[in-house]
Amino acid sequence: MAGTTSSRRYGKRTARSKAERLFAELPQSPLRRKPEVQVDDKAVDELTENLSVIKISAEQTSSCVPAEVFEEKEEDNEHLKPEDPPVSDACPQESIQEVAATGTLRREPEDYQQFVVEDHHQSHVEEPGLDEGDAGDVSLRMLSWEDICPPGDQITKIAEASFAEVYRVSNERGTSIIKVMRLDSPLKAQTKAQVRSGLVDEEPRSGEDVEGELQISEWLADIPGFVVYKERYIVQGKAPRQLIETHQAFQKKLKKQDPGRAQFYPSPTRYLPDTKFLVVELGDAGKALEDWELTSMDQLWDVFFLQAIALARAEDVAMFEHRDLHEGNLCLKQVSSPRKRHPDSSGYFGYSGLEITILDYGLSRAEDLSIDYAKPVAYDLEKDLSLFTSTHAPQCKKHDSAYAGGIDGPISWDAYAPYTNVLWLAYLYEYLVNNFAGSKKELKDFKKLTGEMWGYLNPEAKSNVPCFGSAEDIVGFAVEAGWVREDQLMELGHSILEKEDSIIISKAEDDVDDASVRRSPRRKR
Repeated sequence: MAGTTSSRRYGKRTARSKAERLFAELPQSPLRRKPEVQVDDKAVDELTENLSVIKISAEQTSSCVPAEVFEEKEEDNEHLKPEDPPVSDACPQESIQEVAATGTLRREPEDYQQFVVEDHHQSHVEEPGLDEGDAGDVSLRMLSWEDICPPGDQITKIAEASFAEVYRVSNERGTSIIKVMRLDSPLKAQTKAQVRSGLVDEEPRSGEDVEGELQISEWLADIPGFVVYKERYIVQGKAPRQLIETHQAFQKKLKKQDPGRAQFYPSPTRYLPDTKFLVVELGDAGKALEDWELTSMDQLWDVFFLQAIALARAEDVAMFEHRDLHEGNLCLKQVSSPRKRHPDSSGYFGYSGLEITILDYGLSRAEDLSIDYAKPVAYDLEKDLSLFTSTHAPQCKKHDSAYAGGIDGPISWDAYAPYTNVLWLAYLYEYLVNNFAGSKKELKDFKKLTGEMWGYLNPEAKSNVPCFGSAEDIVGFAVEAGWVREDQLMELGHSILEKEDSIIISKAEDDVDDASVRRSPRRKR
């Protein structure tokens, strides 16, 4: 007598409308109770008792506050930190400076009245960062384009990411990827030919957006599958011949592939002496998926689940959503020889010898889980509505379906919705199947084996079909199905990522002369 079999059930079985399935029932950030704040009335009473008198002149002069000092014992008031200074009606609200603990009033060289109380106990240390539209961080090295690609070195433009151009730089020290983001700085005006060609200049990145992307890179740096950060610096000045030539070659390649595609990044011929860029140096991630020929079923399994595992870990570490994970932002590298899978093995993962790297967090969302009530880092996608209206590439349709379809009213881009990672994994699955260059039999076997998973992954499935809620759900499904072993997840989780040195800035020269600019030995001085 044949034994009875029980069917596995994954996901939530309730029927939902498409809009509810995409957004309303997404896993949300865990609720955290706000700590109760107790007001110390005694501290306020002590403060008001110590402030004995304030003299305000009736006549308006260049300064409304006489140079008077309240006498009080320093040790009695160290714990006091008044939040609001005494306010004169004649003083505008925006002119009032922060009150500190010593109670010292001083004269300000302004044309309006204001109170200032100096704090001799606390020192303010300004965080380095990028000011709005400027190079900002004075600690960053300032380089020229000649320092990035001197004669003899190789520079090749390989991609255009969100708000950034991507180049591969190679020299005797190794190979790096650099992301070039234009800051708010002047450009030479477009020529008549450029105007006729429909050239659209990409808007420069704001300091806030740049810092957000770099912060996310830092949070994800230790997760296998995400890019290795090396260095960042400001590059200013005109472009050398090498940069112009590789930019032109890249544009010709794009025009050949897609004649209707517009050019969004200005030609380096338009760079002026004051044109500034933030350049981020990254480890060499290999070749973009869009330029990689997929020829074996092992590659299909590994590319899909390496990305799913990386996203699942990022969800756990930083509540991460990529939000722009198309074939140009996923790179592949052959790190070992492919292994032959035994026919009796139930697993399908880990045989191709491939390694993946996820790039470009310009549209991403994440947060620091080590801090309660930390403000998420998230790009406001409504700043660039072309994400929802463009039709030049398949990923544009994914932006529209992921973030606009079936939604009425405002959307909070800070909210955590890991289902967007599921949508991009569905996009990857379709890309792998549609661009597979191997045998038809292997492709048929892959689609048959993953048919149930695709049913829960497909965003166009009927509303009564269960769906995955996150990348973590997809990895759990693969483990239960026996495709991926738990020990393989542990091995990936304990991978040691070595720190890579910059190939553009010489560490030895920096230690000896504090020199920030690398000089190629091939350059004539």
